[in-house]
Amino acid sequence: MKVATPQDFPKAFVEAWHSRDGHRIGALFAEDANFVNVTGLWWRDRAAISKAHDYALKSFFSDTTLKPGVTTSRSLGPDHALVHCRFTLFGQKAPNGETAGARQTILTFVLHRIETGWQAVAAQNTDVVPGKETHVNTDSLSAVDYRDT
Repeated sequence: MKVATPQDFPKAFVEAWHSRDGHRIGALFAEDANFVNVTGLWWRDRAAISKAHDYALKSFFSDTTLKPGVTTSRSLGPDHALVHCRFTLFGQKAPNGETAGARQTILTFVLHRIETGWQAVAAQNTDVVPGKETHVNTDSLSAVDYRDT
């Protein structure tokens, strides 16, 4: 899949997501790319990125819709760019099989220019937890806000 400009990358990611083919997502990444998901799972190459997304898109994300929102792009020189995009995910399956509520994330992509367009060398996905400022581990990880204490 050709990505003409860094600003187009989130749209290409969404198109690959909606195809339900993790290998289409993997094709957006360099062979030696890194992807860190919302829980800190760290996939260290295109094959691992493809495999993880293919599994998720065919199971708990099989009925999801991914909607891009606010997107920013910053050039890091003529051949590199940083892209942030806020996404909303609808339709995730909960472990009990019911449909979970919508989630928002911010995906950060580090891109480089290749002959056919732009490709990711790294991505970091971060859940948005409204009203919270960090996590704390007190027997389990939970989002907290110290501003109210």
